[in-house]
Amino acid sequence: MTENIEEGFMAFLGDGQEGIGAVREVNDTSIVIYVENAGEFVVPRTAVKDVHFQKVILRPDRLDKRLLTAIGHEHDSEDPNLVG
Repeated sequence: MTENIEEGFMAFLGDGQEGIGAVREVNDTSIVIYVENAGEFVVPRTAVKDVHFQKVILRPDRLDKRLLTAIGHEHDSEDPNLVG
């Protein structure tokens, strides 16, 4: 079952993977995702693979290269000594 996307849902590159950001805005043609340490990115609805259990699963091959780069660096500012 596919849910409607709502603000606050988490975005993922695949089921079972770590979340990449939170949905901040939803409209008919796109969603806005906030990625920690990088800001907000507009993602076209065509890049959404599935939505379930308040998770938005994205198609990496349809994402902007800037967003993919940001995802790779979202945890750069974390202190590795605090990760548990």
